[in-house]
Amino acid sequence: MSAEHPRQAAGCDPRATEQPNVPSRLADFPLRFWVLVLLTGAGAGFGAIVFMAMLHAVQHAAFGYHSGGYSAAAGRHSYLRRVVVLAVGGMVTGVLLFALRRLAGGTGGEPTRSVWTGSGDVKPLPTLVSGAISEVSVGMGGSIGREAAPQHAGAAVGAWLARLAKLTPEQRRVLIACGAGAGVGAVYNVPFAGGLFAAEVYLGSVSLSTVVPALVTSLLATAISWLTLPAQPLYRIPVLASPPPSLLVWALLAGPLIGLAAAGYIRAIGYASDHRPTGRLLLVLPTLGMGMVGVISIGYPFVLGNGRDLAQLAMTGATGLAGLAALSVLKPVSTTLTLGSGVSGGLFTPTFSFGAVLGAFLGHSWSHLWPGSDPASYAVIGAGAMLCAGMQAPIAAVAFAIELTANSDKIMVALLLAAAGAILTCRRFEQRSVYSARLPLH
Repeated sequence: MSAEHPRQAAGCDPRATEQPNVPSRLADFPLRFWVLVLLTGAGAGFGAIVFMAMLHAVQHAAFGYHSGGYSAAAGRHSYLRRVVVLAVGGMVTGVLLFALRRLAGGTGGEPTRSVWTGSGDVKPLPTLVSGAISEVSVGMGGSIGREAAPQHAGAAVGAWLARLAKLTPEQRRVLIACGAGAGVGAVYNVPFAGGLFAAEVYLGSVSLSTVVPALVTSLLATAISWLTLPAQPLYRIPVLASPPPSLLVWALLAGPLIGLAAAGYIRAIGYASDHRPTGRLLLVLPTLGMGMVGVISIGYPFVLGNGRDLAQLAMTGATGLAGLAALSVLKPVSTTLTLGSGVSGGLFTPTFSFGAVLGAFLGHSWSHLWPGSDPASYAVIGAGAMLCAGMQAPIAAVAFAIELTANSDKIMVALLLAAAGAILTCRRFEQRSVYSARLPLH
């Protein structure tokens, strides 16, 4: 089974490319490839451990964070402390990125671009350094995902091993994709979704020749990450009951609305990425961009960080309708500001949290008309539908929703209804994904 690749888009978008060639049969992979799959999985797992330790160290230095909710830890500090920490984080990030580009001639290459264009050109050391810089950004409060660093680490290990073993270009692209997916699987404890992420998002093909090596890599990386990272679902939600008719009807209606929001979000990400600063502007704009996020956090500290706390808030229903409405706007705005200022990082968790809070807002509004559904169901369905439309990868998105919550099987029909409506509507207005939209035009 093949899926349309996320980089393919209608019109004249110069960033659209053909689906990369991948081996069509498992038998086409030599024995040494499978050895490298295991080594890549191990590298991605240990990379996730190292980068998460680094992230926690930065978070502790920034806001005295130890455990629990990062946003709550930041919210306990003064308004001035938040703005200053965010601005300093932007300044440090900008200086480091400026130095990296001057010394290494770039950030090592975006793993998605190297796979989609067929180049397989990932420079291991600069890629690892750029990943480390992204963790500084997240740890200091930037509204960006924490998975970029372990994703880059897995891709860098795969690229380095593939070069040493002199794999064919097709095998090299598969190994890089497997490493990247394994990094995501390890950092979020989602081995199945991590493998599907590599196959569907990176390789654009859900087939035995892509899924099997991707799953092996992700499973090994996740198992190794359990040495220090939690071996439990990322989000805690109550046991959900079978969906009542009201939830099914809501899912049908909410899916297209979430798809419209996803299309606007993708376009905002694309615009911010196309206008990211270069050269000496990196010494100024990240400070201003993250400083503005710090100002937003004065009234809404849940915009800080990758969005894990925000999604958990939406799933527990611990805030009112007005708060959900505000956060549904301010979280994507904060992510766009962070990315557009030149700061690097992931987009997975910000997209997931945006969907969760938007789903919770739409669900709470609906419950006034037709009550009877669990509040957590709205947030989980909204998150899964937004991820489906935002990544343009429905299979991986649903797998993420299942593994991240470990308790959403009862609402699967409603989730699929909303996801289908979201991706069909989104593609009517925007055929790029959050990943392809952020790549440079040239």
